[in-house]
Amino acid sequence: MNPPAASLSALKSALREDLRRQLRGLEAGLREKWSLRIQERCLELPEWSDCRVVGLYHPRADEPDVWPLVERAWSAGKCVVLPTYDEVSATYQWCRIASFEDLVPGRFGIPEPRSRCDRVDAVRLDLVFVPGLGFSTDGGRLGRGQGFYDRLLKFFRGRSYGVAFDFQMLPQIPREGHDVELTGVITPSGCRVIPSGVALKHGH
Repeated sequence: MNPPAASLSALKSALREDLRRQLRGLEAGLREKWSLRIQERCLELPEWSDCRVVGLYHPRADEPDVWPLVERAWSAGKCVVLPTYDEVSATYQWCRIASFEDLVPGRFGIPEPRSRCDRVDAVRLDLVFVPGLGFSTDGGRLGRGQGFYDRLLKFFRGRSYGVAFDFQMLPQIPREGHDVELTGVITPSGCRVIPSGVALKHGH
């Protein structure tokens, strides 16, 4: 029997608070070091070489920094898309950026594509890197509680990888019907798992 929704919500809230506390306490030097390893892991993915349209994100101060991947993608001739908030639908949508001049401060102070940037349907994306507070070894993700990425990825059919520090990996995350299942999770120690349970690269 599944736990009641109220219990799931309370459990998720407790997990979020604990992970936020750990992220706030992370030293800047370690964040930079681990972020570089994560970037390397992302570039090692076969899907990175193969993809034409890649979804990235501008990191918050406490998230793994994958921003340098934007320029790496452009250099490889890839189309880069980022989430941008749409006031009309009150949801995030994917938009293409061709240069850093396409960015403006967004709803939460995070750089987002300008309104003039072209919208890109989720079905066109080949590969997406997804931030979050926590991830589990079966492809689960714990977001910040507003469901933005669950809606962003609703019609996505490509490969989606969570991006996290190793301490953000959890044995299990409570699931709800709308939660998106990821292909795998990239951490400094490797590409951890995919939902089928087949390990891609194990960290030590």
